[in-house]
Amino acid sequence: MTEAKPFFEEFDEIEALGDTQENVLAEELTAPEYRSGSLLNLDIGAVHTRASLFDIVEGRARFLAAGRAFTSAGSPLFDASEGMRFAIERVEQISGRLLIAEDGRPVIPTNQQGHGVDFMASTLSIDPPLKTVVVGLLDQVSLASVTHLAKTSYTEVVASIGLNNAQKPEEYIGIIQNTRPDLILIAGGTDKGATQSVLRLVNMIGMALYLLPEESRPEVIYAGNSALAKQVERFIKPLTTISLAPNIRPALTTERLGPAQSLLMDTFRNVHINRVAGLGEINSWCGNNLMPTAHAFGRVVRFVSKIVPGANRSGVLGIDLGASSVTVAASFDGDLRLRVFSNLGMGEGLTGILEHSQMEDVIRWIPGEVSKSYILDYIQNKIIHPGTLPVTPRDLYLEQALGREVLSRAIQEALPSFPKDAHRVEQNTLPTFDPIVVSGGVLTNAPSPAHSLLMVLDALQPTGIQRVLLDTNHLMPGLGAAAAVVPGLVSQLILDPTVLLNLGFVISPLARAREGTAILRIRVQYQSGYESTVNVHQGNVQLIPIPTGQRARVFIDPLHRANIGFGPGKGTSIQVVGGLFGLVVDARGRPLKIPDDATKRRNLLLKWQSAFKRPS
Repeated sequence: MTEAKPFFEEFDEIEALGDTQENVLAEELTAPEYRSGSLLNLDIGAVHTRASLFDIVEGRARFLAAGRAFTSAGSPLFDASEGMRFAIERVEQISGRLLIAEDGRPVIPTNQQGHGVDFMASTLSIDPPLKTVVVGLLDQVSLASVTHLAKTSYTEVVASIGLNNAQKPEEYIGIIQNTRPDLILIAGGTDKGATQSVLRLVNMIGMALYLLPEESRPEVIYAGNSALAKQVERFIKPLTTISLAPNIRPALTTERLGPAQSLLMDTFRNVHINRVAGLGEINSWCGNNLMPTAHAFGRVVRFVSKIVPGANRSGVLGIDLGASSVTVAASFDGDLRLRVFSNLGMGEGLTGILEHSQMEDVIRWIPGEVSKSYILDYIQNKIIHPGTLPVTPRDLYLEQALGREVLSRAIQEALPSFPKDAHRVEQNTLPTFDPIVVSGGVLTNAPSPAHSLLMVLDALQPTGIQRVLLDTNHLMPGLGAAAAVVPGLVSQLILDPTVLLNLGFVISPLARAREGTAILRIRVQYQSGYESTVNVHQGNVQLIPIPTGQRARVFIDPLHRANIGFGPGKGTSIQVVGGLFGLVVDARGRPLKIPDDATKRRNLLLKWQSAFKRPS
C-alpha cells in the first residue's frame, strides 16, 4: 500500500522545503526577513468592486473584514474610485477602522490611533477585453505561441496574421484598419532563425499603423527573433508605443511566455488607466502595481504548487469564475499554465455558451422541465444584468446549470495547455490536482456549500484524491497582487482556513464495474482512537464524517481493480484534515452519465444532491 501525503499535511513541512528552482515569488514569501503589516486589498471586477482588510492579530496574519459594491467604472459614473470608496466604507463599518481620509485618499501607513493600513494592493478585471491582433509566421509554431500568449490575459483576438494565410498584405492592413485593435502581438522566427519573413510582417504592421490616426494606434509587443528586436523597435517606435520581450519561441520545441506575459499585464493596465477615470489614482496608491486579476490569481496558484509539491506529481488547479471571463490556472511544481477565457462567464461571458453550447448541455443539469425559450431569456437577462441573483428554485437550478456548463467548457478548453506528462488516473481524464481552489459568485452565493461542491465535481469531474477549497470572499487574486508588497503577510494567509474554506477531501475512483458493485473499502482511524469501515458502491456519492479541523488516517483498499491514481487495484493510506463535508467519495464514474429521459434525469440529479447533506 502506497503512502500518500495530502495538501495540509505537507504545509507542516514548509519551512523544511528548499527552493531549488527559479521562482522569485516563492523566495519572497518564504524569506523570514521580509516585512509584514496591515493590508488593504481592492479587486475591481466587471460587476463588483471588493475591498478586503488583513492585519496581524496575536502574532499571526488574519483576514478581518470585506466589503463589496457595484463597480463604477462603467455607466453612469465612469469613475472606478467611486465603487472603491463604497466598498471601503463597508470595511470601515465592520472593522471600526478609518481607512479613507477626508481628502479621499487612503490613510497609509497606520497612524498612532490605529487607523489606516500599512500597505495597499489592487487587482483589475473590468470590461472590455483588449482587442488584439496576433502576428506570427507559421500557424503551428510562432502564431500558435503568440495566440497562447494572448489567451493568458483579458484579450479578444480579433485577427490572426501569418505567412500561411492566403490574404494579401493590403488585406491585412485593411483588417487592422477595420478592427482598430488595442494591441498587436508580434512573434516569429526562432533565435538565429528567420529574419526577412519577420521583417516583412513588421513592415506591413508599420504601414497599417501609419494609416491609422495617432490617437487610435494600438500598442505593440514584439516577442520574436531576438536578433531583430532593436531593428523592429527603431521601425515601430516613431509610430506607437512598443515593448520588447524575449523570444516566446526561441526554438521550434520551446515556448517561453513568462517575460512577455509581464509586458502584456503592463499593457492591460495602461490601456484601462487611459480609458477609465480613477484607475490612475488607485494605481498610484498601490505603488503603480495595479495587476490584472487573472495574473494575480495565477501567481498565488503557482506559489501554492511550489510550497506543496504534492504526491504523485499532482499539480494545483485554480479556477476563478467571473461575470465576463473565466481564469484557469494550473501549476505543476511552479510551472504555471494560465488561460483566460474572455468569452465565458456568468454575465456577459454567457455569450460564449450561446455561441458554442447546445441548450441540451444546460438542460441535462436541471432536475425538472425548463423550456429552451426560458433558458434563452434567462441568459439574455444575465448578459444585460449580470448582478441579478436567482429568486425561484427553477432559476436557481438554471443558474447552477449554467455555472456547470461554463466551468466544464473552460476546463475542456484549458486541457490542451496542460503538460502531456502530467499525472492522470487514466488517459483522457483531468490531471490529478491537489488542491483544487475555486472562486466565483455562482459558487460563493450558492444557498449552501453543498451546492458549491457538487457543482465543482459535476463540472470538473476530477479523478484520484484531492482537496477542494472554496475562496468564499474572493481573496486569492488579492493575495497574489499583495505578494510583491507584503510577502510576509501573504505567506501566512495562504495557510489560513478562514481564507480558503475546506469543503472536503474527495476520492474519485475509476472502475469498470456494474452499478451497485462495491469498488472501495475505506477504513478511517480517528484521533479519538475510534475506527470505522465503509464499503463504497459504484454509481454512488458517499460522505464519511470527519470533524472539521480534525486529522484522521484513511486506508483505501480498491476492489474490482478500481483505480484511485496508483494503478488498478492499488491502495494507499493518507492523513486528512476534516473539512466541511469530511471525506467525500465520488464513485459515479467518468464521464458522468446523465439519462436523456426527463424523469430518470430528475431522480438521478436529486439523488446526487441528497447525498451532500452535511454529516453531523
